[in-house]
Amino acid sequence: MERDKDNGMWTLVMYDLPITTREDAGAANRFTNLLADLGFVRVQYSVYARYTPTQSGGRSALNYIKAGIPPHGNVRVLCVTDIQWANSLKFIDKKQQKTDEQPGLLTLFDDDE
Repeated sequence: MERDKDNGMWTLVMYDLPITTREDAGAANRFTNLLADLGFVRVQYSVYARYTPTQSGGRSALNYIKAGIPPHGNVRVLCVTDIQWANSLKFIDKKQQKTDEQPGLLTLFDDDE
């Protein structure tokens, strides 16, 4: 079944979390693990992304994210269309890289890591 590329969405979660105390560090680790459990992958330090084939696919994850934000955490959630994501520019060591593509319907292992 071919997905409608106009409906695909990327949800980005960007955050700054305090880690000055042992409790803060534990809460920050729990939040990062929550994102991984929800299917988000790290695209940069403190920036995680997840693709959903429909625009409404990220709504349920948002409730878990809201509930999991640690005290004093600064969290921003941004949704962009698959087309906007594909038009973004990615550079590593000043060299332009291919933008991440939408994952398959079922991705078990990521060969890049």
